[in-house]
Order: sequence, then structure tokens, then C-alpha cells
Amino acid sequence: MTYELAIGDRTYSSWSLRGWLLLEKFNLPFRERRARLYLPEFDALLAEFAPATLVPAMRLPSGFVVSDTLAIAETLNERHPEAQMWPGDADHRAFARSIVAEMHAGFSAVRAECPMNLRCAYTGFEPGDAVLKDLKRAALLWETAIDRANARGPWLFGTYSIADAFFAPFAARIASYDLPVTGRARAYVDSHLADPAFRRWRAMGLAQNYRQKVYDIDLPETKWRGPPPIGATSTHRTDAENGTCPYSGDPASYYLDIDGRIFGFCNPFCRDKTLHDPAAWPAFMNLYKK
Repeated sequence: MTYELAIGDRTYSSWSLRGWLLLEKFNLPFRERRARLYLPEFDALLAEFAPATLVPAMRLPSGFVVSDTLAIAETLNERHPEAQMWPGDADHRAFARSIVAEMHAGFSAVRAECPMNLRCAYTGFEPGDAVLKDLKRAALLWETAIDRANARGPWLFGTYSIADAFFAPFAARIASYDLPVTGRARAYVDSHLADPAFRRWRAMGLAQNYRQKVYDIDLPETKWRGPPPIGATSTHRTDAENGTCPYSGDPASYYLDIDGRIFGFCNPFCRDKTLHDPAAWPAFMNLYKK
């Protein structure tokens, strides 16, 4: 049973990030189909997922297409009860559904003024009153969830749930624009930035290097606010510690240098996604730690 997921640019498509996390975080089998936003290839991809008109769109093994992240979430939860995608406690589950619905339909000021842009972290952004109101509301929902669930882990209900997948793009916006949240809300944002799956998504977007200038704003940039990556550079040296790619097992022909250690990959994308955040990739770290 393998799903097929249509997504847009990883750097900018917040809804695509949600859909991808719903599959990736719960270890559900899927194949990715992606196309760049605002190009004919994007329309061609969506035509294959008709009647969907937006990403993400998910094709079931039967061939039926499910669009909209709420529908995707509930469909996957129904088909994979073993994945425990909602909190186990009935009251917590009800509250999780409530805040997911609010996230899905609301927070319009942050969406409008702070589009997701995982390329950049800005300084000097001045949020308006409507954005501040959205941030205050999100912090209240997060803290209420943590308190009601008596959550001990990094996530709203202790373990990762659909609710966390839905708030991941919101956390990314807070990071990119340095929006003012403090205390437990800030810690929750940091949990997303440190999450290996989120980091892999961002690293793949940086490796693709699809820049959509419409999302750029004229503000000074600073370092990304997530965990600092292990320093790595591409290299023409070929004396790699490994002869095959850690992801595909194919022969290595593209190379990466970390503190003088050389590692090989089967194609530029495998190399570059690793370059941008080596520690996010378990298969590479197994090699790196030898």
C-alpha cells in the first residue's frame, strides 16, 4: 500500500509541508510527485491529480484522489489506526481536532503578512496588530494543549500528532520573521525547528534551490534560527570513505567534505540535501559516525 503525494516547492508551500509531514512522521509509505509553483509543470502535475486544484493532493492505492490537508489527515488516520495520529485520550483528541480546525481555517493575518519562506531568516520585521493577535491566540492554544495533556515531551499532546503537523508551517513563519513568542510557545517553535523530519524538508528545499522572488522581502537576513548544521562543502576530491551513496546504494560520483573527510553520493541532490543539514539524515549519520 503506497500513496502518491503531489507537492509544490518545499521552500514556500506550507500546505505541502503539512501533507508531507502527515506521511513522513508516521512512517506511512508514499511516493512524492513535485513541481515548481507558478510554472506550467505545476498545472500539468495537478492535471494528473484531478479533480484536485491545489497541493497537497494524495492518490490512494485504489486510484482515488484526496485533496485538502484535513481530508488527507482524517483519511490516513482512518486507514492506519496503528499509527495513532491523534492523541489516544478522547478529551485530548477532541481538543486536538478543535485546534487543527482553527489552524486550517484561521490565522489569516500571519498567512498574509508572513508567507512561508524557508530560505530566509529576517531581522527587523514589524508585525501589525492582527499578526500579534494571531500569535497570542496560537500561544494560548499551544499552552492549553500542553497543560490539558500534561505533556512531558516536546509536542502539544506529548507525542507527535496531526495537530503538530498542522502547526509546523506556523512555527516556520515565526522562525523566518522572528515573530515575538516567548516561554513555552517559543520552546514549541524550537521543537519544530529541531525536528529531523522538518529539517530534512528544509534541506531538500535548499538543495533544489528554487527561488521564487515574489516571496522575498527587503529586510536584513540573518542565520536560520534552528540548530546550526554541521559544516559541509561540496568538493571535487574523490577519495571518499564510501563507494556507494548512503541513500540509494548506487555508485558515488558527487562528493562532500566535512572537516577533511570525504563522502560520496550518487547525484547532486543527494549531496546537496546532505550539505545543508547533515545531521538530519540518519542514513548519512550512520556513515559519518563510523
